[in-house]
Amino acid sequence: MNGNELNAKRDKVLLIYTGGTIGMVQDSTGALQPFALESIYEVLPELRRTSYAIDSCELERIIDSSNMTPDFWVDIANIIEQRYEDYDGFVVLHGTDTMAYTASALSFMFKNLSKPIVLTGSQLPLGMLRSDGRDNIICALEIASGREVIIPEVTILFESHLYRGNRSTKVSAENFDAFSSFNYPSLAKAGIKVSYKEHLILPMPSGELKVRKAFDRRIAVLKLFPGITPAVVESVLQTPDLQGVIIETFGSGNAPTEAWFIDALEAATRRGIIIFNVTQCKAGAVMMRQYQASCDMDRIGVIGGHDITIEAAVTKMMYLLGRFPNDKDKVRERLSMSLRGEITLNQREELDDDDC
Repeated sequence: MNGNELNAKRDKVLLIYTGGTIGMVQDSTGALQPFALESIYEVLPELRRTSYAIDSCELERIIDSSNMTPDFWVDIANIIEQRYEDYDGFVVLHGTDTMAYTASALSFMFKNLSKPIVLTGSQLPLGMLRSDGRDNIICALEIASGREVIIPEVTILFESHLYRGNRSTKVSAENFDAFSSFNYPSLAKAGIKVSYKEHLILPMPSGELKVRKAFDRRIAVLKLFPGITPAVVESVLQTPDLQGVIIETFGSGNAPTEAWFIDALEAATRRGIIIFNVTQCKAGAVMMRQYQASCDMDRIGVIGGHDITIEAAVTKMMYLLGRFPNDKDKVRERLSMSLRGEITLNQREELDDDDC
């Protein structure tokens, strides 16, 4: 990790570079690969004219975000935790492919977060003339500074929209508006001014910051499709040492009702495997028992995921299994609760204890 202090004014933001398209150059074959952080300032000198101080650092190994793992989430969290008291906010430069996973993971890791953590990146490298990275970085830094509104959340800033990180999904591989949040409105919109929707932002916490870094990777995702075979389902459910499965179902949480399918899920739950029902639809929610096609799953103990994204579901399950390695009941209970605003529930169902 290295540092690069640009100025020494009062308010301070830490810029953390992890890799990704925003900081890439073409190699001798024409393929894009990440380059060192210092080059970003060569192509973005505007950063030196901001009204707040910007310090910068990078991961020891910068990566294409397709190589992102929980170990890198911990590296990012460690940087923020170690420098938390020194900065008003944090901006994480990240590749777009797994940005929503990282944003979701960080949201669960930081309990009682009281400062902005904004993830951003670009579809075109900063070195390209039409890069969207310039505006994304400048806007993310402004929001992270907390000059106008302090947002105590992990968010994603892309193409002028600020989304709750654990509600976000990448929706385009080629358009500049690459992210969306189908089940929760954006928290802010940047135009001539940044317009904040303060009623949608999580409340400022009163407790002490806690950073929890244990993730259990022993999970799988099973995406249903018409004609799926018993062999495919069993190949997932019989994975050695499997602890949890996210099953991507149809519509409002529906799945095949054939006996072989339900029997396979029930056998897995009896072995202690937690099964989390998440819809394949981008918008809408799982509603167990709304249709007969989900009644059997509800009966055998499959947990409904409400309107959670697949990115948040994956990271939430990893996080909870890591948080409660010896208590599957607590994992099941908290999967169906809102920990960091990742699902929409009645207010009485929101979880606000010290465990998570």
